Amino acid sequence: MQLSGIIAISGRPGLFKVIAQSKNSVIVESMIDKKRFPAYASERISTLDDISVFTHDEDVKLTDIFTKMLALYPTEAPSHKADIKELEAALTTFLPNWDQNRVYPSDVRKLFQWFNLLIKAGAFEVSANEENKVSKEVKTSKTETIKKKATTATPAAKAAKPAAPKKPTAVKTGSSRGK
Repeated sequence: MQLSGIIAISGRPGLFKVIAQSKNSVIVESMIDKKRFPAYASERISTLDDISVFTHDEDVKLTDIFTKMLALYPTEAPSHKADIKELEAALTTFLPNWDQNRVYPSDVRKLFQWFNLLIKAGAFEVSANEENKVSKEVKTSKTETIKKKATTATPAAKAAKPAAPKKPTAVKTGSSRGK
């Protein structure tokens, strides 16, 4: 699952796709209403690849959590507006060791909101298609490599060709000036 081009901006609802970079800002597109605007360096911007959730053992990357959620909720997860106890129980089903003291209820709601937003935007389907495309490219490159090896001459075929005579090289000795 590739979420590198998707960011969250503190103080703004939803998620955003990075479209381009300018001198002092990044041009982003809202995944909710498709509006574009600049996000400046003074704003707190986080890529989804960099976000983790606290657990009692190690922090778990958001991409790993979304993969687990996608297995449980292929079409849509519970709404972020549902009761917080219901959302925490759902979180416990796919992330049983999450740290309830360091993960705030607002973070749990945001997790479910972002997941549903990404499903509606088709972000998970694109990554599955990209994986299929990459595997097809690997198969094609392997086939081309095999074909190249088959068309190159074997050592026996090279030995059958007569060798071209070598040209003599001139060797300069001494100086051409008279004494």
